[in-house]
Amino acid sequence: MGLTVQKFGGTSVRDAELIHRAARRAIRAASSGNHVVVVVSAMGDTTDRLVDLAYQITDRPNRREMDQLLATGEQVSIALTAMAIQHLGHDAISLTGGQIGLRTDDFHGRARIREIVELGRVLRRLEEGKIVIVAGFQGVDPDFNVTTLGRGGSDTTAVALAAALKASVCEVYTDVDGVYTADPRIVAEARKLESICYDEMLELASLGAQVMHSRSIELGKNYDVRIHVRSSLTDSEGTYIVKETADMQQVVVRGAALRKNLARVVLEGVPDAPGAAAQVFGAVAARGILVDDIVQVVTAPDAPPTINFTIDSSDVAEMRGMADQIVAEMGVRHVRIDEDVAKVSVVGVGMRAHSGVASRLFQALRDADVNIENISTSEIVISCIVRRADGEKALRTAHAAFELQQPTQG
Repeated sequence: MGLTVQKFGGTSVRDAELIHRAARRAIRAASSGNHVVVVVSAMGDTTDRLVDLAYQITDRPNRREMDQLLATGEQVSIALTAMAIQHLGHDAISLTGGQIGLRTDDFHGRARIREIVELGRVLRRLEEGKIVIVAGFQGVDPDFNVTTLGRGGSDTTAVALAAALKASVCEVYTDVDGVYTADPRIVAEARKLESICYDEMLELASLGAQVMHSRSIELGKNYDVRIHVRSSLTDSEGTYIVKETADMQQVVVRGAALRKNLARVVLEGVPDAPGAAAQVFGAVAARGILVDDIVQVVTAPDAPPTINFTIDSSDVAEMRGMADQIVAEMGVRHVRIDEDVAKVSVVGVGMRAHSGVASRLFQALRDADVNIENISTSEIVISCIVRRADGEKALRTAHAAFELQQPTQG
């Protein structure tokens, strides 16, 4: 008997009707002879509402207590989904992250999964003929404090369970019918992909594509989990996330992404001395702030350097809270935070074998009158920092420059 993991995002369980739809899909998979584990997110905008409520109480909520609060959303979803399956005549049981022994580190708000220690509990329920409903997005740390995995973390829960249980497929149900060459809400010509390799999907997810949580793709690649991203509203095929094949390098650029929830931190007058950068970024890391692109600029031989780096918009308040510390304790002259930036990126494993990709992108942005403020590259990614107001235009420009609307082979 095979085993299927199905994951339903918040938009796929946002009301009673959609919960019943998800329940029927799980029952159909079980009726075809599979064991079924269902992972669900909080209903609709529940997490956003809980965050808003927390900020009505305090402008700097404690990270541990935020996890305690936000994890309740998934507990509502799993109970309702189990009830829906039972109402339709099939046995089901709901389990929290703690009940399946999903152990994480103690980094509240962005915890990483370490292990799942109560798989036997899941397997016993499956052998009893039950559909097992698991709360996504949550786990417990070594001291049994509730932790959450970050926005989109239910994807990671689902892929981790699929890897641990050796599932034949991890089906990720969402409100779109697959992975597109760009966000179709911004780029009308965006095209659904039949398949994409783990590395490309990982980069797109980390660069702003909101289809999958980036850590889930890491797990999928590490444990060779077959991931199928598809619509919860239809039975049509979606997009398969798979191992890279040789013919995939024939496609120079697979997709483009826009990241709007970005801010740039500018450290002016950083001491030109060994260890200065280490001290600054050590303090930033201690606050749990994730740093993206880092650029150091030296304007003259005797001038102190300026260091720019980007962070997620959700970390801006924490960054502002430590700005005075950086100036007072680390000798930095001034800290400035620019929240009016965005990042547009193109991604493709074919960049490894093709030249001229960067110049093609830069020329297209110039022709569209979009100014590039910073550039970063890797083996399969080219990213440009632009003004936030130019972000959507830059994404459409990049998509058109590489003719991503055209069907491709590979």
